[in-house]
Amino acid sequence: MQKIFAVILTYNRKDLLKRCMEAVYSQTRQCDGVIVIDNASTDGTEQQLLESAYPNLKVYVLSSNIGASGGFNAGFRLAYQNGADFIWVMDDDVIPNPDTLSCLLKADEKLQRKNINRAYLLSSAYTESGLVTNTPGLSLQENEIGYLSWPEMIEHGMVPVWRATFVSILLPRSTLTKYGLPIASMFIWGEDSEYTLRVTRDNPGFLIGESKVLHLRQENGPINILSENNPGRMKYHKYFMRNKIFITRKYSLHYRQLISEIYGVLRLLFKLLRKKHFHKAKVVLQGMIESVFFFPEEESADAPISSLKIKIHSFETDSTVSDTVVGLNYSPSKNSALHSNGLH
Repeated sequence: MQKIFAVILTYNRKDLLKRCMEAVYSQTRQCDGVIVIDNASTDGTEQQLLESAYPNLKVYVLSSNIGASGGFNAGFRLAYQNGADFIWVMDDDVIPNPDTLSCLLKADEKLQRKNINRAYLLSSAYTESGLVTNTPGLSLQENEIGYLSWPEMIEHGMVPVWRATFVSILLPRSTLTKYGLPIASMFIWGEDSEYTLRVTRDNPGFLIGESKVLHLRQENGPINILSENNPGRMKYHKYFMRNKIFITRKYSLHYRQLISEIYGVLRLLFKLLRKKHFHKAKVVLQGMIESVFFFPEEESADAPISSLKIKIHSFETDSTVSDTVVGLNYSPSKNSALHSNGLH
């Protein structure tokens, strides 16, 4: 039987994490393991997890917040190196239906019976009020007579896609083996787009209509610095601008697409200046400048986790706790065991 590991990334949202984990552990098809990456939370997340009694749970607490990109990089890598055949990935604000995972697996079996290759399978995401969110991009692959082929699987409740988010995405091990890991240095906002574009170069992913999740806190719509009013999020827009230009440069088929992207960012910059939003304009300009020098490398899934240059300690809620210096010498099978009270 194939091993399925869920990977949940969390940071300072222990209440949301609790809801997410309750949903993951209520699946009709249980996961063989659940990995939680705690991105250096300071709100008691670690204590909450220590006091939980979830089976087959492995928690990895990072010594510093390395962004969503670094957190997902670690989660993908740890699940892969723990022997997962499928990796089911989400943030802590994603609430799957009880049959979400089962529907993804049934769709995968259907694709295999039809000899259709897939890079990943993706759940349909909705807001609390039932609105569609995190909409992926339809695949642009053509059939042998030159027409877009995405309608072919509609009768089976799925459509081929390319760009997507890490909101309940199921990745077969073969995808990580071939394409590696998300780029940790992107930090936040864009690592999922880059990764799903990368892995769909040869075969599409598939959006599965029956597999549904609730994505909380999405009522404000897509990321937009014009409407941003949260001071704590403002600095992250620099990464968004940088990553947008980097992704377009890497994956655009023609230079005019990159020129169009840069032109759009410049228009945004001047719009902010006209509105006298000088701090926002500075953030956009910083992102543009950083994009000129941003050429991150991809990592293989079996690369040593020391590349993240962080420390980590890990524990399993139904067994032991381990202090591990991941940035120096990580080995999933050779952690030194400590009693659970060693962390207090």
